[in-house]
Amino acid sequence: MRYSRRQFVQSSAALLAGAGLASAMPGSLIAQKRRVAPSDRILIGLVGCNGMGYTDLDVLTNVPEVEAIALCDVDRNVLERRAADLEKKTGKKATLYADWRALIDNQDVDAVIVGTPDHWHPLIMISACEAGKDVYCEKPMANSIEEIERMRAAAHKYNRVVQIGQWQRSGPHWKEAMEFVWSGALGDIRTVKTWAYQGWMENIPVRPDEPVPEGVDYDMWLGPAPKRPFNPNRFHFNFRWFWDYAGGLMTDWGVHIIDMALWGMKAESPTEVVAMGGKLGNPDGAEETPDTLTAIYQFDGWTMLWEHAQGISNGPYGRDHGVAFVGNNGTLVADRGGWEVIPEYSGQTPRMEAVARREGGRFDLQYHANNFIECMKTRATPNCDVDTGRLAALNAHLGNIAYRTGRKVKWNGATGTFENDEEANELTKSHYRAPWTLPTV
Repeated sequence: MRYSRRQFVQSSAALLAGAGLASAMPGSLIAQKRRVAPSDRILIGLVGCNGMGYTDLDVLTNVPEVEAIALCDVDRNVLERRAADLEKKTGKKATLYADWRALIDNQDVDAVIVGTPDHWHPLIMISACEAGKDVYCEKPMANSIEEIERMRAAAHKYNRVVQIGQWQRSGPHWKEAMEFVWSGALGDIRTVKTWAYQGWMENIPVRPDEPVPEGVDYDMWLGPAPKRPFNPNRFHFNFRWFWDYAGGLMTDWGVHIIDMALWGMKAESPTEVVAMGGKLGNPDGAEETPDTLTAIYQFDGWTMLWEHAQGISNGPYGRDHGVAFVGNNGTLVADRGGWEVIPEYSGQTPRMEAVARREGGRFDLQYHANNFIECMKTRATPNCDVDTGRLAALNAHLGNIAYRTGRKVKWNGATGTFENDEEANELTKSHYRAPWTLPTV
């Protein structure tokens, strides 16, 4: 089976929920729930409870040592619903917060999950690190390159374990695919294709502004983002389609799949990027970010292609997401459900043996959660640390900046700037609404 993000999360939630957990999962993945001494417990708090934040909390609380003791959300309706979900699962009540700063001040909290919209990630993650807490931060790391660099600096300065939610890094079938790429069997790899065609992400029509829903602290939801009237199109899931808070499908899915290209090619950043697209599927819709985008990255000796499309699912190789390493001998195609190798031919003779599809991926998010907790205990580097998360987010933002400037941009990885391009360099920066400021680390 091939999994989209929605299918993956839904199937994982179904498999991981309830009394059937132990029998549904491999014995090596998670131990049976057992008594854990109070001194061995790991106490976690969640900021941002509505989407992937709670999914992350759910898989983390499958680990025997973990106990969720604190939840925070600016939407009281979401907060109370998730508190009830957590109590039903664990039998324990969590302390509820409307302000994330109070949760971080709770000295009992050992680790913080950051599950908010992207524009809030830096302030919460940096503050948690400064307070001596480890962090599981949803992807992408942040909404600008400047923020990414501050977050990276904070994790290193305060010596914290930080896991970014790019869970492919913990997937066994992904590691197997990467080892095949590294084996050299594909021959010289001249290009890598990455894509996300997300038919389930429907376009949104223009809607008028509305009063702030009861129970929502909208000013806190905006936080460092510009002051705007409340509009339901910008709230909850759809925040990702507006530049104030996120970077569209490029950052939402790009960090997942581009990360796999960077991993396989052992690469960091390109020298040039050009991108074209726009609101081609829904030109009259409310979204600001492009529903269709193609970006081309020039690396040393190879290129990377990123494609995304919102509202349609038939992507390259018949998959709605994936990465393809195109070599002279053959092409390795991988997605969240597995990987395979398609050989090239010289006449009628294959240049290499085909590899039939090898399935995987059902429990990658749980593996990722387990890895975070294990690294909290050992202080080892997690599978997707801030350096790894930084590179994926950097490359996604480079693609968006090329699109927004409308021209090829030249990136200097050594200086972390665009060459002779003030407009592009300005787009790397964050602009916070008072009284919020991006911390100096």
